[in-house]
Amino acid sequence: MNDALPTLLFPFERSLLETPRAGERVIFFGASAGLQLPPDFAADIQVVQGFRPDYLGLERAGFSVAPQAEGEGYDAALLLLGRHRRENEQRLAEALRRVRPHGLILAAGTKRDGAPGFTKRLSELVPLEDRLSKHHGIVFWLRRPARPDEAIFSGPARVTPEGYETAVGGFSDDGADPGSQLLADNLPSDISGSVADFAAGWGYLSLWLAKQPSIAAIDLYEAHHASLEAAKRNLATHAPETACDFFWHDLMSEPVARRYEAIVMNPPFHRSRAAEPDIGRALIGVAANTLAPGGRLFLVANRPLPYETAIASSFKHHGEICRDATYKVLWGRK
Repeated sequence: MNDALPTLLFPFERSLLETPRAGERVIFFGASAGLQLPPDFAADIQVVQGFRPDYLGLERAGFSVAPQAEGEGYDAALLLLGRHRRENEQRLAEALRRVRPHGLILAAGTKRDGAPGFTKRLSELVPLEDRLSKHHGIVFWLRRPARPDEAIFSGPARVTPEGYETAVGGFSDDGADPGSQLLADNLPSDISGSVADFAAGWGYLSLWLAKQPSIAAIDLYEAHHASLEAAKRNLATHAPETACDFFWHDLMSEPVARRYEAIVMNPPFHRSRAAEPDIGRALIGVAANTLAPGGRLFLVANRPLPYETAIASSFKHHGEICRDATYKVLWGRK
C-alpha cells in the first residue's frame, strides 16, 4: 500500500494542506512495513495495521501501531487505499468515527487498485474538499462533518449460508473457499489429539475439525487480525465446547512453541498480485518442525503450485489424497 504514499503526501509537499504539527494527533490507516514519513511530520502518529508482518515491521521501525483503531478526537486521519473496496469503506467509516469535528481526512490510492472509482462513489455520498491525480494515483480530502452519517459504509458483516462470519479484507471474505472445502471434504476421519490450523482465516477448517469428537484441541494461527477475530466469534458460536486457542501470528517470522499431532492448512500464495509459491514452501517447513513425531500435515493448493518437492524433503511419507480441476490435496507424515 505504500505505493500510494507519494500521492498521499503530495498536498502537503505543495502546501495545499498544512503538515501535521507537534502536539496534534493523527491516525494512519493502511500503512505497511517500510513506511517513511517526511521529517516535518511532527504530529503524534498512531498507525492502524492488522496484518501481522506489516505490524511487526512498523513496530520495529519505531511507530506506535495497533491492529485496530482505538481512541477518538484525532486531529486528522490518513488513509492508504488498497484493492479491497469494503476494507477501504470500513477504514473511511473508522476515520469518520475517530477524527474530531472538522478534522482532516485525507486518502490516496493507485489507479490500478480502483482509487478513481472509490473517489467518485464517495463524492456522491459526502462533499469532498478537493481531489487530485498524481503519481499514477488519486488523492482526495474532506473535513469530518460535525455529525457524520456513520452508516455510509457500515454494512453488516458477510455471513455464509452456514451462518459463519467472514472478515472484511481477509482471505475468502465472500464465503468458503473452494480449496478449503475440498480439503475439509477429504480429511481422514482418524485425525485426533491436538491439531493446528495454519493460515486459519475466519476458521472454516477449524469449524470442520471441531465436529470431530477425537480432536482434543484446536489452535488457530492467522496473520490477518480481523479474520482471527471473526474466527473467535465463529468458534464461540458454532463450537462452544471445543477447546481453542487463537494466535495472531506471522508463521514466516515468529516461532511456534507448541507441538501437534496434525496440522491442516490452505497456505496463502499471494502478498502482491503475483503468485509466490515460496510462501507455501516455507509454511510446509514450519509445519514439519511443529509436528510431533508421527504427526501429519494436510494441505490444499492450486494444482500448478510445486509443493510436492517441499513435502518430500520434509516428511518421511507423503502423497496426494485427491485433486479436481483447480486444486489438489496433499499429505505428509513425519
